Amino acid sequence: MLAITYGDTLTDGAHKPLDLLHDYFLNHWSGHLNSVHILPFFPFTSDDGFAVSDFRKVNPQLGDWADVERISEDFTLMSDLVLNHVSSQGAWFNGYRQAHPPYDEFFFEASPSDDLSMVVRPRTTPLLQKVETSRGLRHVWCTFSHDQIDLDFRNPEVLLEFLRIIRLHLDHGIRIIRLDAVAFLWKEIGTPSIHLPQTHEIIKLMRLLCDHTAEKVVLITETNVPKTENLSYFGERDEAHMIYNFPLPPLILYAMMSGDASALLQWQKAMPPAPLGCAYLNFTASHDGIGMRPAEGLLSSAQQQKIIDTIKSLGGLVSMRALPDGSEAPYEINTTFFDAMRETFDGPDAFHFERFMCSQTIVMAMEGIPAFYIHSLLATPNDLDGVERRGMNRAINRHRWDYPSLKELLSDPSSIQSRVMEAFKRRLDLRKKQRAFHPNATQFTLNSEDPRIFLLWRQSLDRSQSIFALHNVSADEISMPSHRLNLIEDETWMDLLSGEQITMADGTVSLAPYQCRWITNIA
Repeated sequence: MLAITYGDTLTDGAHKPLDLLHDYFLNHWSGHLNSVHILPFFPFTSDDGFAVSDFRKVNPQLGDWADVERISEDFTLMSDLVLNHVSSQGAWFNGYRQAHPPYDEFFFEASPSDDLSMVVRPRTTPLLQKVETSRGLRHVWCTFSHDQIDLDFRNPEVLLEFLRIIRLHLDHGIRIIRLDAVAFLWKEIGTPSIHLPQTHEIIKLMRLLCDHTAEKVVLITETNVPKTENLSYFGERDEAHMIYNFPLPPLILYAMMSGDASALLQWQKAMPPAPLGCAYLNFTASHDGIGMRPAEGLLSSAQQQKIIDTIKSLGGLVSMRALPDGSEAPYEINTTFFDAMRETFDGPDAFHFERFMCSQTIVMAMEGIPAFYIHSLLATPNDLDGVERRGMNRAINRHRWDYPSLKELLSDPSSIQSRVMEAFKRRLDLRKKQRAFHPNATQFTLNSEDPRIFLLWRQSLDRSQSIFALHNVSADEISMPSHRLNLIEDETWMDLLSGEQITMADGTVSLAPYQCRWITNIA
């Protein structure tokens, strides 16, 4: 079970942010969560850490490698390998400009006359950037922003340098490596330059090397793309150990807003189990927005638009991407997930807390590993002041908390921050004791015959434990015939979340608005 955070989410003006982060997780989440993903903690020039200027140092405004190592003693740490691009202001690109080896051949060049019409990108800025170098004018490839210059992996020295950087991370206690934006790694003129075979070969090489290190190392690919392409990064169990389940955030968002889990149900029915030894990373929120591309083909344009309209009415924002014909389409919704749960399509009600916790409990019950963004754990509202101050939509979901003020809220049982934290802890503590919630435990998606109920059956690898996970995604009181659960009659069944005993003789299973049940034969 994983938490996701920036290194500077917590500040107090006196201590290093990484020390505060360590204090927060140690005092509030030790024993409840076992892994922490600290988003890029290196020196950078833009994109909140994803335009890295030095891969070998910790940003001194956050702390140092010793701080990272201390956190790794208490939690399994995930770091980012931002390997598609580097900062335009870092030493590597300055070396390229001055034609200094080896950096003179580190970056991907193209010509404005090249056929770039098929290139797939998540941004609307021009793909090529003109750069003055000691060798004259060059055009460099920028998948993302013009401060993020794409590297050229046709040069083996680029790959070797990143392999050395992986080793550096491992030496400092990192055990999970996130391959950021890896789908765009290999470029070829005249192609979409995404998901190319060479990219998969590079991941296979990294996996092979990680499998033969003394440490147990896990690779996760960050590929915010439709299902088929995303699944391809498992390879034949020789690429990523984990992939993000990117359709989950928009599908859960739609289910909770509409009170209808049909789209979520149909998608989950069509999802294959992860290969043994691999896993899905399930989440509702991350440092980025809620991606809309993974919802293509799963939610209609009208359904997506309804989400967008509701989010806008709640103060959220929408970021766009460029299409090959020059038009734009929604790329992501920018909001905290906690604020997105304030209302449904029918407007506000009294169930904000219950609706939010139901959305997070769905993630806990699914096959795979659950991950929670720190601003979900903290019930953070939209940071509109941050958007205005920092000039980017994603700042809405990247609030920086004053740590002393936050500690006061967390110690106040009546605060929403404390209520959410305690609800998370209780459910996570129950979850970690259940063999049927193993990442590779069997999962069947069941049809409850009621679109308001999302129903899963999990079974442990040794088949000794079953859990029926029920989620009422509506504000309605529901009674479901108990025969739809296929409970074995001569066994005792218990709802782990409420402590109630469930029997077939009852005839029905009741669900309060947004209530979840984990009904198991082994309590």
